[in-house]
Amino acid sequence: MVLQLSQKNPHYLEFRGKPIVLIGSGEHYGAVLNQEFDYLTYLDEIARAGLNLTRLFSGTYREIPGSFQIKHNTLAPRRGAYVCPWAQAGSGAGAGEEVYDLKRYSADYFARLKDFLREAERRDVIVELVLFCFYYTDQLWQNSPLWIGNNVNGVGDCSRLQVYRIDKTKLLEFQKKLVQKLAGELNGFDNLYYEIINEPYVLFNGESFLGWQNCMIEALVQAESKLPKKHLIAQNIYNRTFHVESLHPAVSILNFHYALPSAAGANYHLNRPIADDETGFAGQEPLPYRREAWRFMLCGGAIVSHLDYSYTTDHPDGTESDLDQTPGCGGPEMRRQLLVLREFIERFDFVALKPHDEIILNLAYNPNVQIHALGNPGKEYAVYITGGEQVTTELGIPEGTYQVEWIDTVNGALIRRETMNAMPGHAAQNRLVSPRFAEDIALRIVRARS
Repeated sequence: MVLQLSQKNPHYLEFRGKPIVLIGSGEHYGAVLNQEFDYLTYLDEIARAGLNLTRLFSGTYREIPGSFQIKHNTLAPRRGAYVCPWAQAGSGAGAGEEVYDLKRYSADYFARLKDFLREAERRDVIVELVLFCFYYTDQLWQNSPLWIGNNVNGVGDCSRLQVYRIDKTKLLEFQKKLVQKLAGELNGFDNLYYEIINEPYVLFNGESFLGWQNCMIEALVQAESKLPKKHLIAQNIYNRTFHVESLHPAVSILNFHYALPSAAGANYHLNRPIADDETGFAGQEPLPYRREAWRFMLCGGAIVSHLDYSYTTDHPDGTESDLDQTPGCGGPEMRRQLLVLREFIERFDFVALKPHDEIILNLAYNPNVQIHALGNPGKEYAVYITGGEQVTTELGIPEGTYQVEWIDTVNGALIRRETMNAMPGHAAQNRLVSPRFAEDIALRIVRARS
């Protein structure tokens, strides 16, 4: 059964009839378009790490070795290693080494893409396929098959800021046809959802090419209307946080990059899964990314897609240790810590949980302490605490006896188990004192069976 919204709680997803949270730690989106990348080894590592998501660029956008000073960038294939959706038609005039015929598609590309999805599905890995990406520089635009110097179809004679406009009608038609082609070729896969475009808001001037995005959404919906399976569509909203005021009705997932907890909280009323779709720019140690993921998920998020630079063409198993020139963190330890988060959430009947930060009462004043909670009132609660060495708090939960477990967020170990006899209005009985902890700690509270 295809990935879809949970029937019990639309803030979450379900796959093959079971509720699922998506937690990934994936390479820099070039697994298919970079022919030198061994995606079988890569997918094996995702499965071994106990994670279940990868993000993938379609190939309409690629980077150049040295782009953004990213070392070992899988999204920047070396000369001759680029696998493109369109068929080659000769030598290029621009930054690209070939020109392409946008009326013909590459059989090798679609074979590789479908094999990637097939192998991911065998390993229970969900694939987010990103159809397009904003061109950050003129050089990147001139490296695209859609640029006029790299195709034989006479389209793409515009600036990089005009690529995603509905008045560029010739270019628009080729973009729509590719979306429809992908929809047809990939319809049989259950482990798939689409994102229309990566970071369309990068100009930060309010322009997100919404008219063009809506056009692509409608092209995708129309193509799938005649096909057996209907896949979810994600929209990349903004970096960090944003209050969404209007949304195309076909959009099911809201993607944020470097997401703050408020990205989930401010948009929870939209009743859609919300994703921390990309992480980065917080150093090369796990703590900032672990903290970002826990805060986000404990505020009602459904998806965390960590960007893991330890996957390279030389180390597709995610063991590259030379990360000094990368804007993020990766490696086996990062993935192990993200698995702790997934396993913690999956111990709950999480589709019954909703944000309930209001259960935290009378927290002793400490400006560094943050606490976020999900709860199914009177039954079970998931709590995440960060910023203190030891925290004392009172919980405003219904009367009853609860089993309390303090969990180490680094390794998932049980630190302490205790019993709490909650009674509203009796502060002493509702008070909890945490074990001492270095950076953060999690709390599982479950009503005891009578």
